[in-house]
Amino acid sequence: MSRASLAYPLNSYRDDPAVREFDDRRPLLVYDGDCVLCSGFIKFVIKHDAEKKFQFTAGQSQLGQSLFRHYNLDPINFETNLLISEGRAYGKMSAFSNCMSLLPYPARILSLSGLIPSPIDNLLYDRIAQNRYSFFGKSESCLVPTDDLKQRFLK
Repeated sequence: MSRASLAYPLNSYRDDPAVREFDDRRPLLVYDGDCVLCSGFIKFVIKHDAEKKFQFTAGQSQLGQSLFRHYNLDPINFETNLLISEGRAYGKMSAFSNCMSLLPYPARILSLSGLIPSPIDNLLYDRIAQNRYSFFGKSESCLVPTDDLKQRFLK
């Protein structure tokens, strides 16, 4: 397990009855649906995900809540986006860099953020996360997917 992944066993969510089944052959991004920055990140991923491999769910959804609880993350004050990819959970800067590594160029270049040494990477991430509402605002409504995106957004 890389230093970038959370310290959880591979596919541990599968054994948790509170986490409903989802197609984990595809990467899943769990994000704060109220956060303008987080929703912007999801829009960025959608724009660059030409193969349409990513799935998404808001942290406020039933699936998002159960995954945050499974990984002992705060299900109310979302401190991180969560990436589930190939059975591994990634949070904070590692979620971002691993997500970017799954996109084609030129977006893939942003995966170089994974080269920022720990704990500097998470300190930077935490600083932005703690101030995201004051820096970027809070959305009055959740990101509403278009009809062609609806099957990629899980509840």
